[in-house]
Amino acid sequence: MNGYTNQYMVNTVTSASPEQLMLMLYDGAIRFISLGIQAIENGQIDKRAYYINKTSAIVSEFAATLDHSLNPKLAEDLDALYGYMLNRMLDANLKNDAAPLHEVKKLLADLRATWAQAIEMNKTEKREAMGATTPAAPGTMAYRPLVAAM
Repeated sequence: MNGYTNQYMVNTVTSASPEQLMLMLYDGAIRFISLGIQAIENGQIDKRAYYINKTSAIVSEFAATLDHSLNPKLAEDLDALYGYMLNRMLDANLKNDAAPLHEVKKLLADLRATWAQAIEMNKTEKREAMGATTPAAPGTMAYRPLVAAM
């Protein structure tokens, strides 16, 4: 990346809301796991490991930012799901098998869609309340703010 691209990325990340950062991380995880699948299909072992590790780092960060005090059941369920995804990625890496990555990619896409929907619901509620304080959408209440976690 050139200097202008790097600066653009820095500005995008630093000006994004915590919700936008979540979506960006999901987008990155989905992109990296897709590249991991491609690497397996093309026999590129070094790239396979690189992209699986990048995806694993993002999923691990999701797990680390869960706040079990806000919504214990949801946080526990997400923690278990993230652990499952990490195990499936480990299997894919050890066995050079794309099938577990396809499974994780679908889970990530579903979670991303759920997040996008929860964010939109929260925005709608705020607009309807016309400035009144409203609680966050239920799907967003299991994480500490990402800015504080970074």
